[in-house]
Amino acid sequence: MKHDKKITLGKSDLNVSRVCLGSMTWGAQNNQHDANEQIEYALSQGINYIDTAEMYAIPPSAESYGRTETMIGHWLANNSERRKDIILATKIAGNGLPWIRGGGDITGDAIITAVDASLKRLQTDYIDLYQLHWPNRTSPHFSKHWPGMISFTDVDTEQHSAQILEMLQALEQCVNAGKIRYCGLSDDTPWGINEFIRLSEQHDLPRIISIQNEFNLLHTKDWPYLIENCVRSDIAYLPWSPLAGGVLTGKYLHGARPEGCRWTRSQRHGLFRDTAQVSLAVEQYQQVAEKHGWTATQLALAWCDQVDGVSSTIIGATSVLQLKENIEAFDKTISAELLEDIHTVLRQYPIPF
Repeated sequence: MKHDKKITLGKSDLNVSRVCLGSMTWGAQNNQHDANEQIEYALSQGINYIDTAEMYAIPPSAESYGRTETMIGHWLANNSERRKDIILATKIAGNGLPWIRGGGDITGDAIITAVDASLKRLQTDYIDLYQLHWPNRTSPHFSKHWPGMISFTDVDTEQHSAQILEMLQALEQCVNAGKIRYCGLSDDTPWGINEFIRLSEQHDLPRIISIQNEFNLLHTKDWPYLIENCVRSDIAYLPWSPLAGGVLTGKYLHGARPEGCRWTRSQRHGLFRDTAQVSLAVEQYQQVAEKHGWTATQLALAWCDQVDGVSSTIIGATSVLQLKENIEAFDKTISAELLEDIHTVLRQYPIPF
């Protein structure tokens, strides 16, 4: 089934498919031919939304930095007449990676520099959605969501507000120059969303239209508070890793490490999703899927898509076969009985990592 039904990203005129093609494996697990094949297949299925980042490919390294954008750029250079058919999103990397601007914070100058570099790699004149990959302050993402892991009271709020204002001013320069159309966040929080909105309204600067955070059956911390914030503020909520790094497919159960899969590779944050509770939860989700004649992969993706407030879900695959299975999940309808079976497991394992 073609995914011709489009949704609007926040307060913008960007109409995108409810499925977004993620690209972070391109340049690590996938080569140029694979990337081309995935783009072509996604477009043939009515998917018009591609997400990438300067940091990719994943796992991040000095060697793989910029590779994914470069591969998308090669496709665009050979298909320039189709640029208008694609909503292209990318991101500026945050602090902590020494090979990217010395590991420094996102600053106004960093945004100006990074946008130009991304445009060059992508071989395009404009970026539809330019996102800040993670905030300068430490945020409760990447398994830092447990109480006490982050201290909010020792953060200089005025300093971070000043940094956000500087970022918005740089983003305005890029918008005015026609280099980017809209701005978004990633791996941020309700305070971050609201501070960006407040400052953009106060200073008449570009308004963010979206946020992408990890969201899946093993990691629902954004429901309900952050997602309600997005709905009330007209911010598109874009789940990344709806399969929790692939673990919800069931392929890593009982210590399995299929050749070429992500968990066989070095991970920047370690395999923090690999816990005993996760294994128990995934086994039960797999049993629910089998009971209803679904695959575990399609169960996880269809559940994510039906959550009230979710805009477009970012999927990723290393083969067209996987991509086909992923996309088909968005054509499936979860019955009331299936949803209750899923939520029985979710209540038992609400925060398994």
